[in-house]
Amino acid sequence: MANPRKAFIFFNCDANKSEASMNIFYNNAVYKDTKLSRKNLWKKVKEEYGAERIQIPFDKLHEVEFQIIEGDPVSASDFIQFGTIREIDCY
Repeated sequence: MANPRKAFIFFNCDANKSEASMNIFYNNAVYKDTKLSRKNLWKKVKEEYGAERIQIPFDKLHEVEFQIIEGDPVSASDFIQFGTIREIDCY
């Protein structure tokens, strides 16, 4: 699972997930592809959900958690409104 050359960034964004609405100066935490970092990414998503800055259908919360911790964090974005997870390469 872990890939040291991969990392993820969570972005708050508009409903269309437009690049222009993703602000690297506001969302600047980078989560490496490790078990601990993935758990921290899930913690961040839960905080944003709890603060109502993002929306996730209640019946999809477990799927989002699974994808972030065990699967493909980027695919969790399919269930998140006003937020997205992007993958970046690390060297």
